[in-house]
Amino acid sequence: MSIKIALAGNPNCGKTTLFNGLTGSNQFVGNWPGVTVEKKEGRLKGNKDVIIMDLPGIYSLSPYTLEEVVARNYLITERPDVILNIVDGTNLERNLYLSTQLMELGIPVLMAVNMMDIVKKYGDEINIGQLSKKLGCPVVEISALKGTGIMEAAGQAVALAAQSRQNAAVHKFSADVEAVLEEIERCLGDGIPEEQKRFYAIKLFERDDKITARMSMVPDVEHLIRRTEEALDDDAESIITNERYTYIASIIDGCYRRKHRQKLSTSDKIDHVVTNRFLALPIFALVMWLVYYVSVSTVGTWATDWTNDGLFGEGWEMFGRWVPGIPVIVGDFLASVNCAGWLSSLILDGIVAGVGAVLGFVPQMLVLFIFLAFLEACGYMARVAFIMDRIFRKFGLSGKSFIPMLIGTGCGVPGIMASRTIENDRDRKMTIMTTTFIPCGAKLPIIALFAGALFGGASWVAPSAYFVGIAAIICSGIILKKTKLFAGDPAPFVMELPAYHMPTAVNVLRSMWERGWSFIKKAGTVILLSTIFIWFTSSFGFVDGSFGMVEDLSDGLLAVIGRGISWIFAPLGWGSWQAAVAAITGLVAKENVVGTFGILFGFAKVAEDGQEIWGTMAQTFTAVSAYSFLVFNLLCAPCFAAIGAIKREMNNAKWTWFAIGYQTALAYAVSLCIYQLGTWFTTGTFGIGAAVALLVIALFIYLMVRPYREGRSLTARLSAGKAV
Repeated sequence: MSIKIALAGNPNCGKTTLFNGLTGSNQFVGNWPGVTVEKKEGRLKGNKDVIIMDLPGIYSLSPYTLEEVVARNYLITERPDVILNIVDGTNLERNLYLSTQLMELGIPVLMAVNMMDIVKKYGDEINIGQLSKKLGCPVVEISALKGTGIMEAAGQAVALAAQSRQNAAVHKFSADVEAVLEEIERCLGDGIPEEQKRFYAIKLFERDDKITARMSMVPDVEHLIRRTEEALDDDAESIITNERYTYIASIIDGCYRRKHRQKLSTSDKIDHVVTNRFLALPIFALVMWLVYYVSVSTVGTWATDWTNDGLFGEGWEMFGRWVPGIPVIVGDFLASVNCAGWLSSLILDGIVAGVGAVLGFVPQMLVLFIFLAFLEACGYMARVAFIMDRIFRKFGLSGKSFIPMLIGTGCGVPGIMASRTIENDRDRKMTIMTTTFIPCGAKLPIIALFAGALFGGASWVAPSAYFVGIAAIICSGIILKKTKLFAGDPAPFVMELPAYHMPTAVNVLRSMWERGWSFIKKAGTVILLSTIFIWFTSSFGFVDGSFGMVEDLSDGLLAVIGRGISWIFAPLGWGSWQAAVAAITGLVAKENVVGTFGILFGFAKVAEDGQEIWGTMAQTFTAVSAYSFLVFNLLCAPCFAAIGAIKREMNNAKWTWFAIGYQTALAYAVSLCIYQLGTWFTTGTFGIGAAVALLVIALFIYLMVRPYREGRSLTARLSAGKAV
């Protein structure tokens, strides 16, 4: 029979690192039933009968956020065999608040005090034996980052789960509160297991509406709560909170000795610089420029060129031998078996050219993912959320909205899903609408393609794409907050800033591989099917009244479709049917933009840097129109998978269409201004297009500076659908 261990702890306590260390590659990622909060489950290394559930990082079991609701419901309904409570040893008092709640659930609890290496480095002392005695539950020391003591902790958790009863002592509140809790426990009757009654009693005392509704609280209890509140001159929730901290303080006094420090810690010294009011943003801009410069313009470019020229090109010379690339090998094989012409074209011009054009950029993406994983693991990205809170709050959002955007740098789908952490419904909707403005991994091939092909690998192209996304978010926040749809103060932002530390290579590489493998799997499924469709519609068409394979791609079905819609994009500078088709296929998956060009222009020419690509792409783009195309694809409606995530999160078709419409309209307006004004500045020719662009900018500025007005009609139309 399997044993279930639930990992519970505060955010940034090292819970995910411990989960990775205990499960290794035996992990399964999905969503909690009914919600889109990520659910991680794994099996203990060396013991497949032990299932480990990684609960969302939470500060308490009070139902303020969806994560807290998910964690609480799992614990009280699923009833794991044991809770492995991870506690940050450097913030013991704050972490013990959740611990006191966990012990009231009646489930065996094993406390693992993490980061003990840092505690000892600071000269602090935690008396583990005394802490265990006072709490009434076993306590162990671990260092999840270094892997110290983690398997021993898992072994003790398994042994504790085998015990038939819970030995943990439940702390006592003051006499007045205790009397009320005992009366509520008595009133709950036989419908609640004995070991859970205290937890439910406390939740009823705290006026937890969802628990109250589930328990159908006995009316007699209400006057007890009011009497206690009057006696202690405070509300019930505050009373319980104060009592908890009083209890925690009594434990800390005898178990934790903190060394007196006159000097600032290394993390504090670094934060004085990187979170400085004036230096924070320039440093952040410099860091992101460096990340994208290395990923796209130097190391990433070298790795991508090596891959494209070799693996997906003619081949390369290795160890004195010429090794042919995949197109050469596949082409020779197809020729040797006398493959039919249409099938050979499908494989070489469709699958190899389309999918290969996308996979050729994987090295650049892996370099970018390594940098992002390092910045997240070392603690810097948590500071960025703090920095962005100062900015976002001025424009109607909080730093909490930056977390989904940060996650969205890998993929927009989990970024959109992460918006569930935002309590304020208006802020959550706005975050969903703007998260995909930040370039995700799928958009990096588009950035790399145009940076290398039309801008000579200029170092400013890739970072500018990132900051165009942030600018779009800020401007959207200003504009949307002036409507009744999104009016209101942003939600408060509370976030733990972990101490800076050097991430382990294993964790960084695991994070990089998870993101990269997700991209590769998409290339092997969605993009493969898309490229086959693109090849068929571009290679077949009607010529002289008969349908068949065409020699000129401009006679294919895709060209007919492209010419039918290309007029829409002509004001943006890229009215050719190839560019129009590439933009539309990007709705299926953004990687399809590169794959489409790979088929329509020939893979070898798209993949390589230099004059060949310039000669081919210059027939479709100028430098200004290329940047217009790039910005449009960065800001417009995301891929189908992300649109599906928006639909799930909005839970309303009208809100989904509003989000897609807003994203596409903003992308069109910005791209129009870039091309029309860019052409005016570079050629000196002022035309109707430039005049329209100036009017668009004037309207944009008006929407940003105008006083607040309630958009009643728009609110009424959108609210007519199903409420979220």
